[in-house]
Amino acid sequence: MKTLINGRIAFLRGFLKHPRQVGSVIPSSRFLERRLVELGGVSTAKTIVELGPGTGGTTRAILRAMPKDARLLSIEINPEFYGFLRRIDDPRLIGHLGSAADLRELLPSYGLPAPNTVISGIPFSTMSRHTACAILDAISAVLAPGGRFIAYQVRGQVDRLCQPYLGRARIEVEFLNIPPLRVFQWRKRAAQLEIG
Repeated sequence: MKTLINGRIAFLRGFLKHPRQVGSVIPSSRFLERRLVELGGVSTAKTIVELGPGTGGTTRAILRAMPKDARLLSIEINPEFYGFLRRIDDPRLIGHLGSAADLRELLPSYGLPAPNTVISGIPFSTMSRHTACAILDAISAVLAPGGRFIAYQVRGQVDRLCQPYLGRARIEVEFLNIPPLRVFQWRKRAAQLEIG
């Protein structure tokens, strides 16, 4: 209970300090976490990437749902949130302090293959267009054919920015979250496979 309260306080503090990096005032609800896990096909994925794990609520939901032999790379830019991530004791989790834009280099540095699933809570609508497009380009490049990219957002900027890389998104809304969030989903077609 103490960790949960500390996580919520840290999340609020992180939002107040860095509103462009933190997409919400409070962590995701369990309803949103369930939806992300389901839409991401986490139960059958072997390699999963999480961008912006925050205080780790979604990270724990992913770990509970993913196979025992799967790996999860969680990338967090906020050092305080990264501290929460490091407290999660699961050998399948790789926590990384740094930018999601470095995804191309990070996967091979940790010996990970192309991810089947990328789940992102980073706020694409508040970052620069250049940074957002660099991250989306990296996701598109590394995602395995047939892989899923799921982004949960307040605004729809990610759909417009991602169209050149993965096409139009399928969109759902999770109302049982504060605030209600849009969940954007893409599947990478085999024709979108990049060699590199």
